[in-house]
Amino acid sequence: MKISEQWLRQWVNPANSSEQLADQLTMAGLEIDDSYAVARAFSGVVVGEVISVEQHPDADKLRVTQVNVGEAEPLQIVCGAPNVTVGMKAPVATVGAVLPSDDVSNGKAGFQIKNGNLRGVASNGMLCGASEIDLVDDIDGLLELPNDAPVGMDIREYLGLDNQILDISITPNRGDCFSVRGIAREISVINDLPMQMPNIPKNVVSTHNEATPAVTVNAVDACPRYLLQSIINIDRSIDTPKWMQDALVQSGLRSHNFLVDVTNYVLMELGQPLHAFDADTIVGDIVVRLAQPQESIILLNEQTITLTGDELVIADDKGVLALAGIMGGQRSSVTDSTTNIVLESAFFNPLAIAARARRFGLHTDASQRFERGVDFELPELALARACDLIISVTAGQAGQIIKAEHVEHLPTRAAITLPITKARDVIGIEIEPAVMVRILTQLGFEVEQQADSLICKPPSYRFDMSIREDLIEEIARIYGYDNIPSVLPHLQVSMDYDDTADLTHEMKLALVDNGYMEAISFSFSDAKLEALLDDEALGEVLALANPISSDLAVMRRTLLSSLLPCVQYNLNRQQSRVRFFETGLSFVGHSVSDLVQTPSIALVAVGDIWDEQAYQNRALDFYDLKHDIEQLLPVKIDSTRIRYERSALNFLHPGQSAKLYIDDHYIGWLGQLHPNTAKQLDLPATWVAQLSLAPLLTLAREQHAITTPSKFPQVRRDIAVLVDSDISLQTLESTIRAAAGDLLTDLWLFDVYQGDKVPTGQRSLAFALIWQEKTQTLSDEAVKIATDKVVQALTDQHSAQLRDS
Repeated sequence: MKISEQWLRQWVNPANSSEQLADQLTMAGLEIDDSYAVARAFSGVVVGEVISVEQHPDADKLRVTQVNVGEAEPLQIVCGAPNVTVGMKAPVATVGAVLPSDDVSNGKAGFQIKNGNLRGVASNGMLCGASEIDLVDDIDGLLELPNDAPVGMDIREYLGLDNQILDISITPNRGDCFSVRGIAREISVINDLPMQMPNIPKNVVSTHNEATPAVTVNAVDACPRYLLQSIINIDRSIDTPKWMQDALVQSGLRSHNFLVDVTNYVLMELGQPLHAFDADTIVGDIVVRLAQPQESIILLNEQTITLTGDELVIADDKGVLALAGIMGGQRSSVTDSTTNIVLESAFFNPLAIAARARRFGLHTDASQRFERGVDFELPELALARACDLIISVTAGQAGQIIKAEHVEHLPTRAAITLPITKARDVIGIEIEPAVMVRILTQLGFEVEQQADSLICKPPSYRFDMSIREDLIEEIARIYGYDNIPSVLPHLQVSMDYDDTADLTHEMKLALVDNGYMEAISFSFSDAKLEALLDDEALGEVLALANPISSDLAVMRRTLLSSLLPCVQYNLNRQQSRVRFFETGLSFVGHSVSDLVQTPSIALVAVGDIWDEQAYQNRALDFYDLKHDIEQLLPVKIDSTRIRYERSALNFLHPGQSAKLYIDDHYIGWLGQLHPNTAKQLDLPATWVAQLSLAPLLTLAREQHAITTPSKFPQVRRDIAVLVDSDISLQTLESTIRAAAGDLLTDLWLFDVYQGDKVPTGQRSLAFALIWQEKTQTLSDEAVKIATDKVVQALTDQHSAQLRDS
């Protein structure tokens, strides 16, 4: 937002330079993007009065003028401007004046006026148009100054061209600062100075017989306060006063006609958008309502828009007059011949205006303010200000104010409790409660001190105040961040170290060492893929209400939903060997209220066990996948605590998959993707697994006592037994360990045989048994007795037969 420093200083005038003022605003959160004078530097230009004009003797388009610049003798100046006339006042660049120039090739910032001779006639200076003194040219010719301009006065002083323009970046939460009043309020509080508001009559009314349209508000939530006032018999021969034009132009607004300029002036001054309707074009009464679908309006910018039905509009009996809070319609627009108007001042709920302007490609000063929140107590004051300006300049007559108010639908301002100690702790210094009260009070808060707390009710224009941290921020920025000393914080070392990230990273490194690469993907997945991976054990799918794309429409129940598309992508690009893993959340539940989020680690593998090589390469199998999974388990974990069971998940191969248990707690699953599922995804044999992270982290954190290894020798005994093929290895190992007792220190399977030499339905399994005593050397007899117990248990429990050879 651009704003004139001179205009600001009419409201509050601290003893600060322009640079200091800009620094204060920046440190208070209102960053100054740029600061520049109204016009670039130039000198030697004064107000002059043309006292005679004669035709040049040798040039049809030139005039020879005599110009009074306040010196003993007038200056003779040759001028080619078409609008030069006797008695007019205009800027005069005297001999020696330096004017701004865009051509700096000569190393100078401008060009100098010298005595000249034009077609044989001496010229001692130059009459200037607006562009010569770095202003915008509205006409082709000289810049015409008011009749009361003092002759001989420096033009920079007269036009206020040294006035600084502040370009302020207003953050979305500070809608209250989109005006001179809002910025001046900040400056007054920062400098602890009173703010000088203009004298605004409370109710500007001069009776007239013209009827003001009645008002009906149907959309009370969107418009809880709506005011109208009619003004008639406006003298349109009167132009916009120069001071008002200057204020608008310096604020980045173009001057239109007086009635439009007044509404823009009040907008910039107070922050309240107003709209003027041509009263003679209104048919019947005014209704504030929601648009009807397919209803259309031609806006002031000549754009025709078709409404959808959720836009707030101002309408009469004939149709839509304006898009509320955004832009008026062309049918009721104020023109240069309009003498009777109806002036609108209202509070529109920000949610009723937000996004509507962007929908139609519009961005207006009014919508910018209403979207951020306009003071809901301001409409009557702004209406009075506008009426007073119109009547005082044009002698128009104002009617009674028509109000349509629903106070119960206006925003509420709940009191916020701020403990004084909390403010001191957050800011980091001792600030006296009286200073806090002064700051908040000057900012417009109603403040009451109760014991060690401040009870603060925000003003109507602060839509950004809701929690105590908001109040602390206000105190800190007005007190001055520069006034808060920089000190080292008091560091407290906590021994409660969360090692989750470190332990998870170790698991990732274990997979990387085995040739896997980490994938990072969305938590969303394709509903079609979730249907392929469907199983009752996984739970229900949560559909997204507003997905970012059709193929990311549900939350993933398994990380496999994210990894399989990555595999497809790589296979399609001739990468035949793929190894991926991912850590993240899986989501199970039909609704947000019953959603279960489980931290998991998943992996997927396709292709040979090694990269392409000449010897000993083969396809990945179940035991390779099992090896990779066991690399995630802590080395210190006892293998007796690990158990595998056949998995029954629909999307896994029934004979090449398993469930993993540790201490009888379910950890996850692993195996080959079911051939039918792989075929539908156009995948080769694919090995997959997913484990819950939480139990793995718990295992990794376990504390294990250090035991002294036995100094006595180990004894190995091998046994081979015939058992039914459907008896699992896990079951047999459990039986062996239970029967062997504490002397058995290790056990593994080293041979499996099924063939012609064993009966159908059976297989031969060979186990290595390692025996060791901690206190003495084992005797052959003791080892034989222990081994016999193992064989007897296998025989009794599983009908096993010991093989002699």
